[in-house]
Amino acid sequence: MDWTALWLSLLLAAWTVVILLPVAVVMGRFLAYRQFRGKGLVEALVMLPLVLPPTVFGFYMLVAFGRNSPVGDLWQNLFGHQLVFTFEGLVVASVIFNLPFAIQPAQRGFEAIAVEVREAASCCGMSPLRSLWKVELPLAWPGLVTAMVLTFAHTLGEFGIVLMVGGSIPGETKTIAIAIYDRVQGFDDRGAAVMSATLVAISLFTIAITFWLSARVGRRLS
Repeated sequence: MDWTALWLSLLLAAWTVVILLPVAVVMGRFLAYRQFRGKGLVEALVMLPLVLPPTVFGFYMLVAFGRNSPVGDLWQNLFGHQLVFTFEGLVVASVIFNLPFAIQPAQRGFEAIAVEVREAASCCGMSPLRSLWKVELPLAWPGLVTAMVLTFAHTLGEFGIVLMVGGSIPGETKTIAIAIYDRVQGFDDRGAAVMSATLVAISLFTIAITFWLSARVGRRLS
């Protein structure tokens, strides 16, 4: 077992969830409640990472974050090192690549809230922010839990985008998925099997937690 690679994967997944949770709330709520020209295009752009091959997405990330790009040049000037082939670069790429896994379940969660409920909160004098905190978030919580767990589990299994943007630097960008690939390439089937089984166990556990939390919240709200 490559414990460093596993810890790096868990850390990457945790940071991705922490960053995407507020994004999912804001964007999911906006797309659920607002109708505007070009909404279909915005939703298509959000869903684009689902259909793009990770290597294609990773290539564009390399172009966008490379040293010769404005973003890469700004990062180099601010922090003294390049963005690609670093853990920070992995976090940025992972956040963008996981947008559909975070935003779509959150959007469905907010869409499930009846219009009458939001109107009643407004009639009671609640501000939009208070209504969000006291009424909408508790009702949309199953969708938000699903968004967080899907994002976490998907980040753990990312391979193509990680390899393209981060490479395979031990202790910096070598995640568990890359470590499994390296073990297979080195004919270490036992090591690859142990790490694969560990990843399956973690994924099953996170999905089980999702169903348990959703059921518990559902019983509390019923």
